[in-house]
Amino acid sequence: MNASRQNIPVTAADRVLQEMQRAIVEGDIAPGSKISEPELAKRFDLSRAPLREALARLERCHLIERIPNAGARVVKLSTAGLLSLYQLREELEGLACRLAATQMTDAEIAEMQALLDQHLSTQRVREGESYYQEAGDLDFHYRIILGSKNPYLINILTDELYHLMRMYRVQLGMNGPRVSRAFDEHKAIINAIANRDGELADLLMRRHVAASRRNIEPTLLQREQTGN
Repeated sequence: MNASRQNIPVTAADRVLQEMQRAIVEGDIAPGSKISEPELAKRFDLSRAPLREALARLERCHLIERIPNAGARVVKLSTAGLLSLYQLREELEGLACRLAATQMTDAEIAEMQALLDQHLSTQRVREGESYYQEAGDLDFHYRIILGSKNPYLINILTDELYHLMRMYRVQLGMNGPRVSRAFDEHKAIINAIANRDGELADLLMRRHVAASRRNIEPTLLQREQTGN
């Protein structure tokens, strides 16, 4: 199984796009920081034209925003943004589960169950320490979305919104009891899909996303209050 179905870089703009997506999602380029084209051109050894193409694509996937008279900057993580994004996630990922219950093959479901076994064996889930998922095919949510087999839904969730969703998940993360609960919720979702119960899979995913939001929100509120 490939590590990811994310696009393999072809052009210079593709390469910079993926490097910047990773840097922004993981916080190496800080939320809210200004985008300096000369600095980025030097950092990535790139001319202005492909750099601007990469920045335009980053704007389309909501990782940077342009402020009138202030230029471009990396998006800030906010409670308002979290609520808006996770409201959409609940609806669309619930729908993805409902579709996956009828569209995924038995072999694909078995691969998903094996993926969760891999997560349990390679991460500190049992100890409640971490449950970090790499992007693409190693990400439970990504694989469920692909399993919907709906090209429009896949485009929205794996292209337009995926990296912004990962930015919240990676930078705010989870710990303690939420780690093992999140894993158990993943197991329940894939079991519902395996039983071809789309209604239950939809409900469980909605509850799972809502629980993730409630887990992240206090940390984000504290950051906003302290100005960090």
